[in-house]
This record gives sequence, C-alpha cells and structure tokens, in this order.
Amino acid sequence: MYALELTGVTVNVVGRTLLAGVDWQVGYGEHWVVLGPNGAGKTTMLSLAAAVRHPSEGTVTVLGHRLGRVDMRELRRHLGLVSASQHLIDEELLEEEGATAHTVVLTGHTGTSAPLWDRYGPAERERATRMLADLGCKELGERPFRVCSQGERARIRVARALMPEPSVIFLDEPFAGLDLPAREDLIEAVEELAGNRPMLTTVTVTHHLEEIPATTTHALLMKDGRVLAQGEVEQVLTGELLSECFGRPLRVERDGGRWYGRRG
Repeated sequence: MYALELTGVTVNVVGRTLLAGVDWQVGYGEHWVVLGPNGAGKTTMLSLAAAVRHPSEGTVTVLGHRLGRVDMRELRRHLGLVSASQHLIDEELLEEEGATAHTVVLTGHTGTSAPLWDRYGPAERERATRMLADLGCKELGERPFRVCSQGERARIRVARALMPEPSVIFLDEPFAGLDLPAREDLIEAVEELAGNRPMLTTVTVTHHLEEIPATTTHALLMKDGRVLAQGEVEQVLTGELLSECFGRPLRVERDGGRWYGRRG
C-alpha cells in the first residue's frame, strides 16, 4: 500500500487541462520534492494528493482511501498542509486577538481558525510545546504571533500542521518570501523532522534546487501538466532532465547533500 497513489489523473477546469494522465506513487516514509516551472501543474497535483479536490478523470488514493468513496474532511485530519500562497487559518483574526505562537499551534489539534479552549487539555498543550521545540522555535511559545517574523511564522505553521500527528505533510512553496537565514532555519527543521519521524511522508513543492532538503529521497519533475520524470532523487535531478523541464540549459551540482543549479 502507498501513502499516495495517482493513476491516470486528469484535471480539466473551464476548458483548460491543468493535469493530463498523471501517474504517481509515494511510499510511506519517503520524502519527495516536486519541481517545475510556473503553470506546470504542481499545486493542482498537490491539491489532489492533499484531498482538497477531486480529479476530472482517473483515481486518487490517499492513505488507502480512494477519493470519491471517503469523507474528505475526515481524511484531511490525517494530512498536514502548509502553503505560503494561501493561509489555511485566519491569521488576521489571531493577530487581532493577540494569540501567541503556542495558541496558533494548538488550533492545529482542532483544525480551526480560532482556538477551542474546551478541547485543549494538558496533553494537547504539552504537544504544542513539543511541536514548537521540534521546529526549533520553542522560545517563541509565548510571543504574540503578530510580532513574529516571516521565517518564524513559517516554522509555526509547520508546527501547527504536525499537531494532529499526520501521516503525510505537504509543503507548498514553504520558503517563499523568506530571507537566507530564515530559509536555512526552515530547511534544517524539515530535515530534522525526516530524521526524527521515520514513518512520516513529506512532499515539498518548490521552484528552486537550493530549497531542497538534504533528506529528500525522491523527485518529480512536471511540465505542461504532465510528469516529465520521477524516481530516486539522484536519478531525476540531472542537468539534462532539469534543462528539459525548465527550457534552459542548466548545470546541476550537489554539495553536502544539498542541490544547486545555474545556467549551463
């Protein structure tokens, strides 16, 4: 059984084909990166894998449950989703109420925008503290969320996504808008998650090779709504395949487990 399995998946929206004939299998404990130019279909595919939308054609199976035959709201309780382009919680409301980072993480237990205090006991409060510690920001616990930097907020969002103990966590361009130190802090935190949780599956969508965690095991390249290549990361992240994917001659290098690319 796979954590995620897409078979013959097509997505059509208002006469446009966003995905065409996608096949993809993700095993438990694997760490994938999804790369491709803007408009390649990365976020659309992620929305299917995260049980946010249905395909127009084909089948999507998440944690052994086929979409269309399962309560997607219940299924999403076992998935974590962090998106830089779309805030999944009402952060403005939390800011107005002066919510702390710890409170924001607590809301991940109930999957709500506002805290439901009667649902949080000592165990949930302690878990929220541990999640912040796992992301290297335990000291932010009592800091108002509104004064946290973009990098700190990024790690808090990941900590919140981990509260329900998901089997899979999706990171949709989590490094967007971060400066270099904040980006490196978040990458390090994601790498530590992979090391500390052997059965956790991660899928990271990004545009940049420099943002790929060293713990990544597999890669998928997308172009024009189709899968160009997929497999073990060393076999996919080559100059030849990335040049074809992005339509530019690219040279790819690896140093200390991290990837770098530049025009060839």
